[in-house]
Amino acid sequence: MPTAFNALPPEEARAALLTCCGSLRWAQRLARHRPYPDLGALLAASDEGCYDLAAADLDEALAAESASPMPPLGARGPGTLAAHTALRAAHAEYERRFRHAFVICLDGYGEDEVLDQMLAGIRTRLGHDPDEERAVAADELRRTVRGRLARFITGCA
Repeated sequence: MPTAFNALPPEEARAALLTCCGSLRWAQRLARHRPYPDLGALLAASDEGCYDLAAADLDEALAAESASPMPPLGARGPGTLAAHTALRAAHAEYERRFRHAFVICLDGYGEDEVLDQMLAGIRTRLGHDPDEERAVAADELRRTVRGRLARFITGCA
């Protein structure tokens, strides 16, 4: 139950939400619609807010992702350095091509799977046209935000 989140002053709620998604409009919307009866209702509101992001709001959220550190990549062993190098090069190409950060939801993957999932995802998505990739990035952002929000609320309990 998001009791602690519901009790936050509006500015603190918005600030907390902005750590989950960089869209000010999304954060204001979710903060304004409190209280939420349970985590499911908050996550549903988050999903709806993500689906309703205007182009400028999505740009803002994706720009915030560019400033976020990459997730820890837990793979170790032979070939890891080469994989990290390939991933850095792929990220640079992705950002050059699509003009925003590569966003992928890695919830549910083990630490030893993260690097492979990122490499496979970015390689596949580099083949998308810009409109198709924007839609995929928006959905990956929604899923990523959902996970961040659930972890935040669980940590507040």
